[in-house]
Amino acid sequence: MKKIMAFIMLALSSFGFSQTTDKPQEFKPKTAKKLAKEFLKTNHIPGMAISVSRHGKLIWSKGFGYARLKPKKRVKPKKTIFRIASISKSITAVTLVKLADDKVIDLDHSIYEYLPDYPKKTYDFTVRQLGGNIAGIRHYKNDSEYALNKKMSITDGLSLFKDDPLLFEPGTQFNYSSPGYVLLSEIIQKTSNIPYTTLVTDSIFRPLGMTHSMVDGSDIKIPNKSQFYSSSVMNGPVVAKTVANGYKAASGGFLSTSEDIVKFANEIINPKIVSQQAVSEIITSQKLNNGYKTGYGIGFSVEKSKNGTPKYYHTGGGIGASSILLIYPNEELVITVLTNLTGVNMKEFGNQLESYFMD
Repeated sequence: MKKIMAFIMLALSSFGFSQTTDKPQEFKPKTAKKLAKEFLKTNHIPGMAISVSRHGKLIWSKGFGYARLKPKKRVKPKKTIFRIASISKSITAVTLVKLADDKVIDLDHSIYEYLPDYPKKTYDFTVRQLGGNIAGIRHYKNDSEYALNKKMSITDGLSLFKDDPLLFEPGTQFNYSSPGYVLLSEIIQKTSNIPYTTLVTDSIFRPLGMTHSMVDGSDIKIPNKSQFYSSSVMNGPVVAKTVANGYKAASGGFLSTSEDIVKFANEIINPKIVSQQAVSEIITSQKLNNGYKTGYGIGFSVEKSKNGTPKYYHTGGGIGASSILLIYPNEELVITVLTNLTGVNMKEFGNQLESYFMD
């Protein structure tokens, strides 16, 4: 009898051990949690949300630190609303190709076909070139323009750069341009005859169940919106200056949660509201006239993962916001990180998370 009981105890012990070791996803978030805490501390970030999905389902979603320091309010990835900064460009890209799906816009037509009154430049350029940052439109002129606190419509916002000359002949160079995406949103709304933010809400956010996503508005009270912070050498994080992001919604003006951005990213892996061809248009690297690949499609950087598989991503940097979205279609893996601090280098941290979740 004693031998039988000993055998049973040994069997149960072995079963318990195998149950623990056969679930690597239970271990990986613990490791990633330690990494995230170190990243938060090293960069003096008040608050951060990380959400990770595999095969379309959340496998880890965690808040770190505080959405507000005074009074203290903890980050909750399902509810805390951050500025997503230039991840907004990825949303603009999907909105654009949805119109291409519907034959409303042709990516290879001149922008003047859609905006005939836009000031003529030395060279013509296409919608695709504009979205790929190879049209020659400049980036922000200075920090004052980047942090502008002037409430304007998208059409009004064109006045900041529309009379400036192109930096180069379209198709000959790559120049990252947020103003270029303001111009893109003007094309989108004038062609569809629907206000840009209304179109994004109705055609992207609602169908994908992104119920905590919206355009930023400094004068609008939004429940669960994070406070936004900038770094201060002497005093640590301080409340960031007020900025008006409404006119540049397409380039960096949307608010969202990390879990909402995961929903958006999974549309790139398994599209439901746009065609597979539409997705291909935005995740294929554009080429310069000499054949050089820029590593940027429309609204997405295009690279290889550490395993040599496709990787689509976008970082974001805004007033009171640093963010990154990473998409690995072969692995059906999505990683999103949103923070409420200006000027944090997100790319290396994204690479570290990639290493943990792809091993």
